[in-house]
Amino acid sequence: MPKILTGALLAAALLPVQAQAQSACGQRQLVVQKLEAGYGEAFVGGGMQSATAIYEVWFSEEKGTWTILMTRSDGITCIMAAGTNWQEVLPGKRKPHGIPG
Repeated sequence: MPKILTGALLAAALLPVQAQAQSACGQRQLVVQKLEAGYGEAFVGGGMQSATAIYEVWFSEEKGTWTILMTRSDGITCIMAAGTNWQEVLPGKRKPHGIPG
């Protein structure tokens, strides 16, 4: 009986996470408008993960907030992560372009 209860509790705990993940996606234009107008964030960099996914980092210098977006080839954008207290890398500490790790 305890295993059934544990399984039910785990399933119940995951439902809000799944619902939240689904609601964090939308048409790219709408997501970007919310970041720009609602949070004052601007695109600061990103790149392709594959032929079907582009990742972007958005950041607000004024508020210190940041957001990582993933846009699929169908135009749907999902918020993958977001937070506060963004930290810039000091210019002298950056590695030259094209040199790995």
